[in-house]
Order: sequence, then structure tokens, then C-alpha cells
Amino acid sequence: MQTASMQNVKGTSDYISGEQRLRRQIRNLLEQQFYCFGYEEAETSALSELEWLTSKYGGGEEITKEIYRLSDQRGRALGLRYDLTMPLARLLTLHPGLRLPYRRFEMGKVFRNGPTKRGRLREFWQCDADVVGVAGPEAELELFQLAIQSFAKLDIPVIIRWNNRSLLAEVLMALGIPESLLSSVMLTLDKLAKISRADVAAELSSKGLNTSATTRLMELIDRAPQQLTLTALAATYALDDQPGYEEAQTLQQLLTSLEMDNVCVFDLFLSRGLSFYTGTVYEIFDATGQYTSSLGSGGRYDGMIGKLSDRSELELPAVGLSFGLESVMELYRQQPQAQAVLRNPVQIDVAVIPIGDTLVEAVRTSGLLRNAGITTITDTSGRKLGKLLNSLYTRGIRFVILIGEDEVRAEQVNLRDLAEGVEIAVSVEEALHRLTQICL
Repeated sequence: MQTASMQNVKGTSDYISGEQRLRRQIRNLLEQQFYCFGYEEAETSALSELEWLTSKYGGGEEITKEIYRLSDQRGRALGLRYDLTMPLARLLTLHPGLRLPYRRFEMGKVFRNGPTKRGRLREFWQCDADVVGVAGPEAELELFQLAIQSFAKLDIPVIIRWNNRSLLAEVLMALGIPESLLSSVMLTLDKLAKISRADVAAELSSKGLNTSATTRLMELIDRAPQQLTLTALAATYALDDQPGYEEAQTLQQLLTSLEMDNVCVFDLFLSRGLSFYTGTVYEIFDATGQYTSSLGSGGRYDGMIGKLSDRSELELPAVGLSFGLESVMELYRQQPQAQAVLRNPVQIDVAVIPIGDTLVEAVRTSGLLRNAGITTITDTSGRKLGKLLNSLYTRGIRFVILIGEDEVRAEQVNLRDLAEGVEIAVSVEEALHRLTQICL
């Protein structure tokens, strides 16, 4: 029988040492920001009934093709979650008494059986924040502020590109595109940065769009940026009284008043791939342009929760933001402070080394140091002392406590500073006092 090869499933990874510590640092920082903005944490199951995940009110055909499907021992059709928004909808359905507005955050793994590339895996972490119960643009504004502040803490300059799907629909219908094709055409427009102009035109034609509408749409795509501002679009397509335009214009005015419009940039052709979005949508990108994948995204999905649960009282306004941990990690790891963590993932203050039959005393001393908050290891490798001390110093460990049988009889330890090359004989209490002053 041939032995199966031992490897990770495509699109999955293991994380150890400094890599894992950096990922934890990012999650901890985001958690601090979520709490700072008044969000409360939730945790939901990665498993859902497949019928729920594939609902017509969910993510749409493009995303349902990427669902990992499985069944339990009774043959019930299940699936792994592809995002954290659908589980939020289930959470609110099962807990209808939650006080509104409900601000929740969740961080966890999601799964998509789709293409893989740098920063895009099939098993990956999302870090989400959502506001349920606020209909106005102040919720989007809050999430934009949350994103900007979080990336500033990570020292990553970003641009938030945003649009309004209702506004885009109004423009497309003014070009003669039928309502039945709006979602499909939006999916194609969302690929503008990924495929060529010719491929966009071909894909539009393949969807049954007539030649006249395709030509007008391609002319719109080719316009200069100054012709694609909200003001220019309103003048060209008579949008002043249209609800999508009014929503977008209100948000733009707020961003301008708060001097956020240099970071939050309107992009008419952004639509996002998930069909449950109803209004504002946005994606976050590296401002330097060196990393092209999205660092985060989100949007408004009013009414989705009620439609999924078939309960009209839950057709609530809702908007969310999702940070992609894998993409954020790709940029964060390049920073000097991150490189230091990768080189030295655990900062150990002290190594306690038993010499001879002194293991009990060494373990007891290590315990005293740890209880005081000093990061300590007990080295029982038995290596030659000179080589061991060199190895510990190379790992960035500055202090060593040597405990031999003579030291035990004298009720002392030898405290050595590897950086200074100094060693003194002191009591355990004195060693603890000195180390506490230096390490804490």
C-alpha cells in the first residue's frame, strides 16, 4: 500500500513561531480597535445548513460555487461558511431580542473553494465589524473611520474605494441596460482592474447585452476621471432625485467635511461580487499600489437578514466591514518591527540552568520569576556550558541564573548578565528583585 504524501491541502497553510505571533498581533490590534468603537464580540459556528448558505438572498451564484459542501452522518447537506455576514444573519434570527443598534465584531476562519494567489487562500481569517439597525450613512462613516484608524495603527497607508450599488444601477439603467441584467453587468464591471478592456466588452456581450447598450457602457468606462465624479454623473444622467445618488452624495459631503475624502475615494465601477449588497460598497487597498489585492472590504446589506429568515420584522438596515488577515499580513510582515518578531518570535528574559542534581531548585526558581511576570525558560539540555551560553545570547536572552549544588547549599544562585559579561552570587530573592527592576 502506497503511503499518502504529507502536505497541506491546496489553499491552506500552517503558521508557527514568528509568523503566528505576527498574525496574533494583528488580531489583537483589531480587537482593541473594535472595542474602542463600542463593538461587542460574537462567535458563530463554521458549519451551516447548505440550504441557508445557498439562499437566493445570500451571496449569489458566484460565491455559492465556491462553498465547501459536506454532509453529516444522517445525510443532512451542510456547508462551511464563506464569510462572517451570513452567520451574523443567522445569529440575529435566532436572537431577535438583541438591542439595536447592534454593533458586533467577529474574527474567525472562513472557507472558499476558489482560485488561489498571493494573499488569497481557501481557508483564511476574516475580522469583521457590522452595524445593524442604522439606516443612514453615519454607519458607513463610522466603519471608514474604524478602517483608517486600524491601518494607521498598523503603519499601513491605505485608500478606501467606495461606490453605491443603487447609484450604479441608476446609471446603468440610464444607459439602457435592463433591470434583469444589472447584477450580472455589475459583476463584470467589478473585474475592470483584473481583466482587459476587450475581455470586459466580450463578457458584457456574452450576457445578452445589446450592441447599443454595450457601446454606451464602454464609452462610460473610457471617460476621464473628472467625468466620473458624482456631480458630473448627476448632470449627465439626471440623477438629482434618484435615491442612490442622494445616498452617495450625502456620504461624499460627510467625507469632505471631515477631510476624509483624500483617503475615501469614489469609484463608480466598484460593485463587489456578493449580490446581497444593496447600497454603499467599498474595498481597501494599499495606498502605495505595490500590493494589488484588497486588504478589506464591506458594504450595506439592508433587508437581507429578514429575507433570509422570512421574518419581516428582521428586515433591518445593516452595513459591515471585513479585514482580510492574509492580505494585511503580507504588508505588515515587511515592516521593521515585524521583521524583528520574525527573527526572534519569543522575547525570553531569563534562562535558568540546573548544574548537577538541582532540577527541583531550578524549576522552583523559574516558577518564582514567571509569577512575577518575567518570561523564563528552564534549560535542561545538558549541553556544555560555554556553547549553551553562546546559544542563549544569540537567541536574545540576556540573563542566566546558574544553580549548582554548591549554590543550593549556600542558598544562593549565580546571576549572569550575558550582555555585560558580569556574574554575581545572590539570593533567589535578590535575583528576583534585580530582574524585576530591569525586565518589567
